[in-house]
Amino acid sequence: MGHLTVEKDVNGIEGLCIITPYIYEDERGFFYESYSQRDMLNAGIDIKFVQDNQSMSKKGVLRGLHFQKQHPQTKLVRVIRGEVFDVVVDIRKESKTYGRWHGIRLSEYNRRQLLIPAGMAHGFLALSDMVECCYKCDDLYCPGDEGGIAWNDPNIGISWPGVEGVYRGSAAADGYTFEKAPLIVSDKDAGWDILK
Repeated sequence: MGHLTVEKDVNGIEGLCIITPYIYEDERGFFYESYSQRDMLNAGIDIKFVQDNQSMSKKGVLRGLHFQKQHPQTKLVRVIRGEVFDVVVDIRKESKTYGRWHGIRLSEYNRRQLLIPAGMAHGFLALSDMVECCYKCDDLYCPGDEGGIAWNDPNIGISWPGVEGVYRGSAAADGYTFEKAPLIVSDKDAGWDILK
């Protein structure tokens, strides 16, 4: 019996997968394998991960949309504390789904993981008071190779839950709120341009 299920090519985006591990639960708590190379290979996913990352965000923090230009990374993302709305945008120019986005709630409760193929822009919105995300990458972080897309690009049209505001020509959070509180976007992320 496998220890995970995989939904492949989510929203028609080639390589984008939702992975749901099998959870062993009883009155003591739970146990699950958060990553198994064997199970991934059995599911037809052959990726060698070389780096693990962990981030913490407060409620209302929006990170992204990030990518690496010359060293694109495949990522396996999960949340170990709290909940996020996780978003990917296909920026592979040769892809039939170029510019298409997909969003999913990842949480410590649903324990779903998102396998994001190289060539995607990635970001998330912290929905709970505190969020911790863990993600594996198949290439190392390369300073100076960072790229980004405006999280509020009107041509992409991502529907961020709880976010209100109007695009005013930049990715700055000025005038945007998340659940009536100011949306929090870093200065770097506020400077990204639209995809076009």
